[in-house]
Amino acid sequence: MENGSQEQGAKKQIALNIINSKSKHKGFGAGSIDLNSLSPVIIDNGEAKVDIGAMHAKSKVERGIRFTTDRDEVPNGRQVWIVWVAVDRTAEGQHYAGATACEMWIDQEARKGWKILADHVNKMDAALKRRIILDGLGDVEKKALRELLISRNEEWWNASPDEFKEALRTKE
Repeated sequence: MENGSQEQGAKKQIALNIINSKSKHKGFGAGSIDLNSLSPVIIDNGEAKVDIGAMHAKSKVERGIRFTTDRDEVPNGRQVWIVWVAVDRTAEGQHYAGATACEMWIDQEARKGWKILADHVNKMDAALKRRIILDGLGDVEKKALRELLISRNEEWWNASPDEFKEALRTKE
């Protein structure tokens, strides 16, 4: 077999490698963060959808948009949310464990948008650490997210911690 090739079906799983000056990389997957338990949900106009493209800032609403960090440059934008949702696995099974919301403003017509990339990265990290930070989401967005998560897997919703469910409670 040629060096570097692998047998079919024995493919290594790819994870994001984090290497810094203190770590000594010891080969494939060492010091990696597994993003397989994380899903990006886009909430736009009261509708929530999983859009895996958001993992690389290429969700449907982000494509073709030039982003700025100056909110004043997008005066006619509409508010769009990316919610990072993490799933945890325990002996009892899987459940929704972390969720963090990141705001963006999109002006499709002008092809301009506003977001703070550092906030998106930090919130992604927080979701991976099973934190729940949904500040800014209104009842419409919370309801849309809750309904999406229940429709995707009601067993996971039912097994989720009360803190998670409480964070998505609305006045309705």
